[in-house]
Amino acid sequence: MDKPEQTAENLARNLISLRHVRRMTQQSLAQAAGVPRSTISNLESGQGNPSLAVLIKVATALDSALDELLSAPRAKVRKWKRAEIAQRRRGRGVITRSLVPEPVPDQVIEVMELEPGAALGGTPHLPGTREFFSCLAGGVTIFVAGESYEVNAGEVLGFPGNAPHSYRNRDAAQRALAVSIVVFAKVGV
Repeated sequence: MDKPEQTAENLARNLISLRHVRRMTQQSLAQAAGVPRSTISNLESGQGNPSLAVLIKVATALDSALDELLSAPRAKVRKWKRAEIAQRRRGRGVITRSLVPEPVPDQVIEVMELEPGAALGGTPHLPGTREFFSCLAGGVTIFVAGESYEVNAGEVLGFPGNAPHSYRNRDAAQRALAVSIVVFAKVGV
């Protein structure tokens, strides 16, 4: 069970969040709940000691359940700093790093930074694998099974991941940025 201080912190955090989501000011929430604005301010600072009646008025004004105001965080949230995400130098002038730092079953999702003129040979995957290359900035030429495809910012190229492929930043002066998603074939399906 939460200590009173923890419940007050939960109330403060949840009240601020719910009020912002509903685009309400402290004043507009206070008016809707029929309480002084200072009451809302005290609750949001974690200093308030509200009665049950005040909590019910505030919850009703926010159109939320009482437990939504008082509950501890339920989401498992984690933020990774850039330095915590492994990056690899690949090919000539190419850096890749995972876009999703936790394992994603049957997929590899990477950010690719291609320096001006950089090139990288792709690794062929098992038959049935699909690769999606989404160019975010610049322009990249992708060679798939002997054919070339120009992919510009905002465009996506999908191709069989088992075909021989490579990437080249065709600009000699500008860096290219892309996301590569490899969806592996289901084995034994």
